Amino acid sequence: MLGTNAALPRVEVIPLTGAIGPARADFFSRSLAQAQKDQAQLVVLEMDTPGGLDVSMRQIIQAILASPVPVASFIAPSGARAASAGTYILYASHIAAMAPGTNLGAATPVQIGMGGAEPSPGKAPNEDKSTKAASGGAESQSTMERKQVNDAAAYIRGLAQLRGRNEQWAEHAVREAVSLSANEALAQRVIDLTARDLPDLLQKLDGRKVSTAAGERVLHTAGAMVVTIEPSWRDRFLAAVTDPSVALILMMIGMYGLFFEFSSPGYVLPGLAGAICLLVGLYALQMLPINYTGLALVLLGLGCLLAEAFLPTFGTLGVGGIVAFSIGALMLINTDVPGLGIPPGLIAALAAVTGLFVFGVSGMVLKSRRRPVVSGGEQLAHQGGELLDDLPGGAAEGWALVQGERWRVRSAMPLPRGSRVRVVGRDGLVLIVVPDDKN
Repeated sequence: MLGTNAALPRVEVIPLTGAIGPARADFFSRSLAQAQKDQAQLVVLEMDTPGGLDVSMRQIIQAILASPVPVASFIAPSGARAASAGTYILYASHIAAMAPGTNLGAATPVQIGMGGAEPSPGKAPNEDKSTKAASGGAESQSTMERKQVNDAAAYIRGLAQLRGRNEQWAEHAVREAVSLSANEALAQRVIDLTARDLPDLLQKLDGRKVSTAAGERVLHTAGAMVVTIEPSWRDRFLAAVTDPSVALILMMIGMYGLFFEFSSPGYVLPGLAGAICLLVGLYALQMLPINYTGLALVLLGLGCLLAEAFLPTFGTLGVGGIVAFSIGALMLINTDVPGLGIPPGLIAALAAVTGLFVFGVSGMVLKSRRRPVVSGGEQLAHQGGELLDDLPGGAAEGWALVQGERWRVRSAMPLPRGSRVRVVGRDGLVLIVVPDDKN
């Protein structure tokens, strides 16, 4: 037994759960660099993921291939999976392990990169160029699909050859979306071992030789000090805002804030909060595979909804805005990767809330326009007052008290001081009055 914790071999665990996106890829890369500084004996990537974006997956794989510290991908705990992008990452790792009751596979690219097309199984591998020209856009899409699948198959074959794993099954996982359980994966040389949990994994890896970018290393993991690297507040924040649903909500809040600021200038806080939310939402969207047509429709819809509150369009802009927003939100995220879509229920709820808000504001604006004027010169009409001077009548003027203010007044008939009068008109700053018959 070693005497102090400082002398114990160090194993660092990096959790990778949920859809793999830019925030999680950045967290993994920085954590792996930190493990190298800590002179860790091994990094365990504990995975439970439905897949993720191609760009983020490749960022993780590049970090693993260049790492001098061995990386063991461990699909755990029981019930976890490493589908799609997770399968590529497992193949790239120095050691591949699974817990009982887990699975991996289904690595067919849904969309490789930013805005590719969804692959369609059953397409013929080769077709005549004349047929391609005749079929137009549909054939071009089919060609793009084949390119994506072939690229993905070659990529995972290369990883399998690098690590000495079953490359035939890897290609089947890409082309036919097949999956394996832990025991099946071990029997077909897809993984190196199975383990009940992390301590069991470290016990089985003790003494194993692995080849890294820095050369061959022998693992000493029995009794090692295990440190789990938890995401920092920055990582959690980025993971939250790069969720497509959160990004869409931030954009909505941003538009609301700017709406309040423009409609009631001077409050500052709504405008500031709205601008911050809008910028953060746009930042999140530029990290995600967005469909720019969908984004344009979302912005058009929000613009129409806000314009409805200021223009007398009687609901035309509002209805059009809701339709544009809903269609745009459905198109916004240009991928079918699990965990990176926007639930239709959220879109319906946001559209309904926004519609109620805008039509509610529009209704209040219309009601306010129908109310009598309560300020300015117009509100003086038919108001009563009291003469402060004798009025000889005709063009002669005097003073009167109207609504607590002294006004110059004129009357067509003579009126004595103290008489009650009623305003019937105005000539500049002179009020035209007549005797108030009610008094």
